[in-house]
Amino acid sequence: MIRLKDIAEHVGVSISTVSRVIQNDQTRNVNSETKAKIWEAVKELGYIPNQHARNLVTNKQEKNNTRTMKIGWVANPKQAETNPYFATIYTGIRDSLANHDYTLISITKDEIENEVLLLKTIHDLGIEGLLLIDKIDDSIIEYIQQNIPVVGLDFYYTDKNMAIVDYDRQASIKMVVRHLVKQGHRDIGFIGGGHETFEDLHTEHRFKGFQLAMEEAGLDIQPEWVINTQWKMENSYEKMKGLIKQDPLHLPTAMVCASDLMAIAAMRAVREDNLRIPEDIAFFGVDNLEMGKYSSPQLSTVDIPKYEMGRMAAKTIMEMVEGKIKLPIKITLPFQLVFRESSNIKRT
Repeated sequence: MIRLKDIAEHVGVSISTVSRVIQNDQTRNVNSETKAKIWEAVKELGYIPNQHARNLVTNKQEKNNTRTMKIGWVANPKQAETNPYFATIYTGIRDSLANHDYTLISITKDEIENEVLLLKTIHDLGIEGLLLIDKIDDSIIEYIQQNIPVVGLDFYYTDKNMAIVDYDRQASIKMVVRHLVKQGHRDIGFIGGGHETFEDLHTEHRFKGFQLAMEEAGLDIQPEWVINTQWKMENSYEKMKGLIKQDPLHLPTAMVCASDLMAIAAMRAVREDNLRIPEDIAFFGVDNLEMGKYSSPQLSTVDIPKYEMGRMAAKTIMEMVEGKIKLPIKITLPFQLVFRESSNIKRT
């Protein structure tokens, strides 16, 4: 078993220095170069400071020595800033943590996936728990879970063996398709994006829900009416224009869109070709973003409790850090359909 003494000898520093770095002892300064060497040795020699991790979770030491009240948040900064879906989740997390005197620390994916920075982030910064929304490799998640609690949000973590806060993507789209079928639609297309690298649409839960609902209704899926935008609005716009141009006399009467952003972009393409919404093509989105109320026409959508997802994720990670939750619980939040002008028509 690797001991602190082994790390000290490897780096060429005292055992007490190694201990201070690993325990995040702020009473005496250790320069950044030495800290980096120590964390490098920790990783290289395979030392895992489990006792420190246990102390964080169970609070066996004095509170002022062990509690940093810091929660890490790993997400794509651009998404959190520019995508209203992620921004609302972030706000729910931030507000809930702040109400309980926790500090939210933003951590980049690069910091987690770099081996040395990973150790530094977990131990040196004193992070007590981690919230994940950006995709992180399974092996890294397993290592982090050995040291601090982890909660995942969104589709990357739905099927992982860890605490999850999410909504049922398949069920949400199945409900949309069933509604459209009841409205009289039989020619229904789909706009969305793939999972993982965004290339493979068939692995994404919302598209799976679309497939299942169409099969349930006895309806065929027309491949040319299935658009993979790779979650880019410009692709949704351009590919919808291409679909209309390719066969203007054979178009779907409704498009199920995996996000409001994809729907709004595609709707613009339809309007520019002088087609009517919903008379010629009805649209239904997912997320219930604020901008959907002001699109032309107003967008029907699935209301996802984004703020509540963030708030519940924060509550879960706090309870895990404080030892109130021991098991990797799965929390699935409800959703509901919001009917607006873009789908408000029955077909005979």
